Parts: sequence; C-alpha cells; structure tokens
Amino acid sequence: MAPDELYIADDAELLSLLSEGNKPAFDALYNKYWKQVYNAAYKRLNDAERAQDIAQDVFVQLWVRGSKSPIENLPAYLLVAARNGVFKYMEKESRYAALPDTAQEIESPLGRADANVLHDEFLKAFNELIDTLPPQQRIIFNLRFNEGLSSQQIADQLQISPKTVRNQMGKALATLRKSLFLLHVLLYFYQKG
Repeated sequence: MAPDELYIADDAELLSLLSEGNKPAFDALYNKYWKQVYNAAYKRLNDAERAQDIAQDVFVQLWVRGSKSPIENLPAYLLVAARNGVFKYMEKESRYAALPDTAQEIESPLGRADANVLHDEFLKAFNELIDTLPPQQRIIFNLRFNEGLSSQQIADQLQISPKTVRNQMGKALATLRKSLFLLHVLLYFYQKG
C-alpha cells in the first residue's frame, strides 16, 4: 500500500499492516489518534508532560502488541489504554486510591472476620451510589468509564453537545468523590472500632 493510501485506509487495514511490522501503518495510526489519546490523559491529569508520556506509552504498547490479538474497536481500545495509564500513574504517585485499593484497606492485616462482608458492602454501596445519580449523569458516567467512550462519542450517541457531556460528567464525579470520601471515612472508623 502506498504511503498516501495509508492515511485514508481504515483502522482494520492499518492494524493488519501493523501486525506485519509495517512502520508507515503505525505512523498513520499514530497521526490519526495521538491527539485523542493525549487529550484523554490530559483531561484526567491536567499535566501536559505526563499526558504526553502516557500517550507515548499507549502507542508503544500498540506497536509492541503487533499481532498478538485483534483489536475490534481501536478508538475505544486506545482510550481505555490511556485511562488505565492515567490510573497507573496516579496510583504510583499516590494521588488517587483506586477502588480495589480502598477495598483492600478494608481487609486489614488485623485479620478481621468481617473483612469480606465490609468489602462486599463497600462495592454494593458504590454501585448504589452510581444508581442515585440523575439518569443522564448515570448514563454518561457508564458510557465513559464502562465503555470507554470519549465526550464526543457520548455526545453523538445521546444527541447532546460535548459541553453538556463534560458538565454532566463533572457533576457526577463531584457527587461520587464527596460520597466515596464519606463512605471511606465511615468504613475507616468502623474498622478502628
């Protein structure tokens, strides 16, 4: 395939070429999706340098992955990879306690007999908390974090503006952060008691 044709080829063709180690196909995918991956990392970190590092890592992983297994939806795959990269960075920097980490804290080294019950209750409370979000916020939250869709993809699917998606996501995250913090504090004091 000629270099000019690579830039108009669809993702499936480019991934097929990439699986054969075709560098121009990789370059075409990189040029097509780098900004989207960078933006996904930047909006979560608000740190340009870290977002660039994460975007670079995502594409290095894509290159290394090569032909290991087919990718059905490349944009979703890349956005999930970016999100995971952000979470790994935040965990490493102790800027964020992942839900599994919070649940593991419940299972304290004291060997509490009720650790599994607390873990299950925490997860149940988290899911119930998501269910209390207003319908549009709940749908947007699930599309973003369970399906890995971008603001534009969510806006297109729900036929609303990307700005509305971002506003609703911000409100949902603020509600969840506040409630999860309170839940975490309650569980902490319950453990100590």
